[in-house]
Amino acid sequence: MSEFILHFVTPPIPYFIDSGKHTFLPGERHVSRYSINVFDIIIVTKGKLFLGENDNEWVIGKDEAIILRPDAYHYSTAPCEEETEITWIHFQTFGAWDEMRSINECYENQITLFEKHKQQAYLNHCEVSSIFIPKKLKLSSKSMNDLTEFYSLDTAPRSLRNWKKQTAFQTFMQDINYESVISINSTAIHLAEKIELFIRQNYTSKITNSLLKAEFNYHPNYLAKCMLKVYGVTPIDYVLQYRIEQAKKLLIQTDWSIARIADELGFSNPAYFSSVFTNKQGISPANFRKKEFRKPELS
Repeated sequence: MSEFILHFVTPPIPYFIDSGKHTFLPGERHVSRYSINVFDIIIVTKGKLFLGENDNEWVIGKDEAIILRPDAYHYSTAPCEEETEITWIHFQTFGAWDEMRSINECYENQITLFEKHKQQAYLNHCEVSSIFIPKKLKLSSKSMNDLTEFYSLDTAPRSLRNWKKQTAFQTFMQDINYESVISINSTAIHLAEKIELFIRQNYTSKITNSLLKAEFNYHPNYLAKCMLKVYGVTPIDYVLQYRIEQAKKLLIQTDWSIARIADELGFSNPAYFSSVFTNKQGISPANFRKKEFRKPELS
């Protein structure tokens, strides 16, 4: 696996734009390009390709892939030594993204990237999550089958082709994301994900460190360490964070009173809910609702 990890924040999920195939004869090179404004997945299906991006260089062998950035200089580092076949897929995202040197660095910078995402996402009440994909990776037989299925759609009617290709692209990306996460996930990361799921399913109830200790059979300090590594917050802080995200949805989508929303989300009283919401969002629940429903000024 590459030392570099591409970290995408979703929603929205990265989306398909275009794809194709190319064959390089011995002595031919990949073209050099500056800032093509889309991500470029290059998969070698035969032979070997020599590529560079800014100051980094790679050799991409059969059934290997590289994801090139949309904002970098891409170039060939050497001509092909044998007939080399590649497939390529261009995609883009509206969400925040970054490139890190390790999965630990991704986790350390996750909260910062989430905050950046909130500044450019369409809805400020979306629950966001991360997608981690190695920059250079060896594709499994399943991923290669996904790719075959993806290109088989070239024969689909034009009216359906891009819809189906979008779905097939997402399946391909989901599988390589899943495979990479499995290869890098430690016990601590698996445990953090279980805690997160438990909180999502029980956030309206009273969740304490004692309850989590009984549920997962680990000391609260270790549970907090795992959650801090993966989500940047302790379990108890995550409970409040998740409740606030649900509160924003209810403030926008219902006309429930502040008291009812506080009760529905498991807060002990409306005053405490308002205090936590204001502290986390920098605006009171009532003013948040007014801001979202404020009529635009007529020119």
